[in-house]
Formats: sequence, C-alpha cells, structure tokens
Amino acid sequence: MEYPESHIDPQSKNLPKDKDLTTLIYALQAIGYFIGITAVVAVIMNYVKKSDVEGTWLESHFNWQIRTFWFSILWFVVGLLTAIFIVGYFILLANWVWGIYRIVKGWLALNDNKPMYS
Repeated sequence: MEYPESHIDPQSKNLPKDKDLTTLIYALQAIGYFIGITAVVAVIMNYVKKSDVEGTWLESHFNWQIRTFWFSILWFVVGLLTAIFIVGYFILLANWVWGIYRIVKGWLALNDNKPMYS
C-alpha cells in the first residue's frame, strides 16, 4: 500500500501495521455505540500504542481518537446529570451525533492517508 511521501516517517517500518491498528481502533469506537466496553478497549489501545506512532501522521489520529473518547464521556455524564431537566436528552443526542461524526471523519481521513488536525 502506498502512502503520500509527505506523511511517511523514514524511521517507521511499521506504518502499514500501525495504520491497520488505527483502523481497528476506529472500528472499536464505532462498535462502542452498541457494546460500550469496546470503546474502553480502544482508548486503552491508543494509550498503550501511542509511542509506536509518535512522529508519524498516525499520531494525529491517535490524539483525535483519544479526544473523541474523553469528550464523549464528559458529555455523556453531563447529559445523564441533566436528563432530569429534559435538556440532558438533547445533550445525549448531540453527543451521540458528534461522536459518530468524529469517528466517520477520522476514519475517512485515515483511509485517504491524511492526518487529522489537532
């Protein structure tokens, strides 16, 4: 598989393998909407393998995935706490849509071999 030269780190011989791992993490995040534990597994994988992608364009995807996880958790908690005031249901819905948007946007950029903005 070819990668754009601007995104290749000459020291990284594992780039195709790391890209596959990043794809798997996006898949686990997506499945997390149905089976919540997979999102937790995904973020643990992000933290464990982050040093492997450091300095490559994939590092931006790991940062994107980690932020998606933690902000989703934050807004889920806020939504639950405010659900008694009805507004929480709108927060939960917005969080759900936002999370799916982040997973799709990141996954598409990964498929095009493009880094995510931080």
